[in-house]
Amino acid sequence: MNADAFRHFYDYHFAENRKIWNDYIVPLSQEQFTRNVGYSRGSVRNQIVHLMNVDEGWFSDLRGVETPLELEPADTDDRTLIRAFGDRVEQHLREYLAKLRDDMLFAHPFTEGEDKDLVLWQILLHVANHGTDHRAQILRLLNDFGVETAYQDYVFYAYEHPWSYFFGE
Repeated sequence: MNADAFRHFYDYHFAENRKIWNDYIVPLSQEQFTRNVGYSRGSVRNQIVHLMNVDEGWFSDLRGVETPLELEPADTDDRTLIRAFGDRVEQHLREYLAKLRDDMLFAHPFTEGEDKDLVLWQILLHVANHGTDHRAQILRLLNDFGVETAYQDYVFYAYEHPWSYFFGE
């Protein structure tokens, strides 16, 4: 386990988030985007905004900065505004990950609260796994709308982005 492996895995996370957005969310009608479906977070909009908010919250804590106010899904139906928020969140995560070092992975970033016993690699894995969970929920909603979707499995990303690529092998 090393920092490069986490950067690689987060590249997958970002790529899948972008693919879901561009390939599936952009083409949705406004009614489909905001339709309350009574599943998980309630709508595609709510799911994607939740994913972005959680990424921002965890990484703000890791960066030691105050977590900005969450984007409230009910406050906007504007996909341009939501996409801009997602781009800012991704940039914050990339800035943190660019400074990540191997020796940081076993540190306890939090000294109190329910997360005090977690080490950094567990938090990084949790946040990426949380994204996979919510992307799967979005794909399920899209399937219910009759949208044909593709897999988001990491292995397909790995086939296209071999590990050796990152080390010049």
